[in-house]
Amino acid sequence: MNEIIHIKNMVCPRCISAVSNILEQLEILYVSIKLGEVKLVSSLSVQTKNGLSKALQNSGFSLIDDRKSQLIEQMKTLVVDKIHHSLEGLDIKWADYIGENIHLDYKYLSSLFSSVESITFEQYIINQKIERIKELIIYDELTLSEIAFKLHYSSVAYLSNQFKKVTGMTPSKFKKSTNKNRKSLDEI
Repeated sequence: MNEIIHIKNMVCPRCISAVSNILEQLEILYVSIKLGEVKLVSSLSVQTKNGLSKALQNSGFSLIDDRKSQLIEQMKTLVVDKIHHSLEGLDIKWADYIGENIHLDYKYLSSLFSSVESITFEQYIINQKIERIKELIIYDELTLSEIAFKLHYSSVAYLSNQFKKVTGMTPSKFKKSTNKNRKSLDEI
């Protein structure tokens, strides 16, 4: 019987590779791995689960056992994947996207997120978008207009205002600054 385990702090393809390596070292068979989730071939014994938990913690990950934390991690994973790893545009309604993928009422999920994370889900999305903007500014391959379009901002002015509100500086000032002050995705 397959078991699904949830893992916190998986935010990129390299994280999937790292977790895959841990599972292989511990000789734990799995069917699939995606951000935040591993589908195992069979259930783990308590001893194996404890060993996996320690190995994951040594690499900056952790097992998530309670349902509320799993839901919040799923929400975060969907946002990170869509903003940082998707080739599709961000022309989506987040409430619909989250509700359809988690199969629960968005109002409940949003309220749960706010109560546990101490910021709103909407602010979490904005913070992720700001980190993506920082990344794209540093790469210096797109104009600010192209970045605004890519991240589905209605205008460069709106992007700039939101960027300044969150970071305290304009995108232009950020680009010129020597301190690029980026956060890792699992710290947002």
